[in-house]
Amino acid sequence: MMPEFIYTEDPNKRYHTWNYALRQQFGGKIFKVPLDGGFDCPNRDGTVAKGGCTFCSVSGSGDMIIAPKDPLPIQFQKEIQMMHKKWPNVNQYIVYFQNFTNTHAPVDVIRHRFEQVVNEKGVVGISIGTRPDCLPDDVVEYLAELNQRYYLWVELGLQTTYEHTSSIINRAHNYQTYLDGVKKLRKHNIRVCTHLINGLPGESLEMMRENVRRTILDSDIQGIKLHLLHLMTNTRMLRDYHEGRLQLMTRENYVNVICDQLEMIPPEIVIHRLTGDAPSDTLVGPMWSLKKWEVLNAIDDEMKKRGSTQGIYNVRDTKGVLI
Repeated sequence: MMPEFIYTEDPNKRYHTWNYALRQQFGGKIFKVPLDGGFDCPNRDGTVAKGGCTFCSVSGSGDMIIAPKDPLPIQFQKEIQMMHKKWPNVNQYIVYFQNFTNTHAPVDVIRHRFEQVVNEKGVVGISIGTRPDCLPDDVVEYLAELNQRYYLWVELGLQTTYEHTSSIINRAHNYQTYLDGVKKLRKHNIRVCTHLINGLPGESLEMMRENVRRTILDSDIQGIKLHLLHLMTNTRMLRDYHEGRLQLMTRENYVNVICDQLEMIPPEIVIHRLTGDAPSDTLVGPMWSLKKWEVLNAIDDEMKKRGSTQGIYNVRDTKGVLI
């Protein structure tokens, strides 16, 4: 018999889904509306490095945004119009500043851009993708203000806890910077969602599991995004692949390591994502990742096969012993 799991209404899900968390918060379906805020990254513009993360596309992970060059209110309207074609009755939205580093600017610039859309009709929340080295005190104070007005998440790109891997992929910040960033946000009770990537160069399945274990034990986070590494055209990482320093993950290995990671994540932590989207015309691999729903269904099937749930081997309960 499957262990009782209270964080879902879907019998096929054995983890705390983002959809469930939003329904509990707002009582119905919510659109998360991706926007391009016009920001850059400190490891692209020379602030800390140049060239950006080696896996990052020219859009800064904003490949799926419909009209990134339009003014923010227009972007917002175009995104929700498209979403309404499938879900016409949804009228609550979380604006998602998705690509590049959305706190990498003076606070007055950040405030001006965010305030253009947070007051749009139906907006109940805001999600901000950023880096842990772009959280100066005045920006955090503004985020704390937003946290009083809206349902706020700050999504921190970490990707790996290993300094060697971080150097290879040109993250240009260390693990301690991430830990310090989480502490600054949690001081104001701001929800934090950490991003990790499975399949980075040189990382074994055990290291991928260890990334999650460290993140959960070392930082007070409320959400997590687990991504598959997508190898894209026109990225610096393509050279690693051609020179044999990168092996793309098989679907079987990815599904298994995701389930291992879910089993150690405390059940109250929201799983914002278990895989990602990539445009088919720029994806080098793994090509199986284009069938996103098949991957998610395979994860559900493996958790069912194991008779398992998120947090069954909660690392916080086992004092960090990896099972």
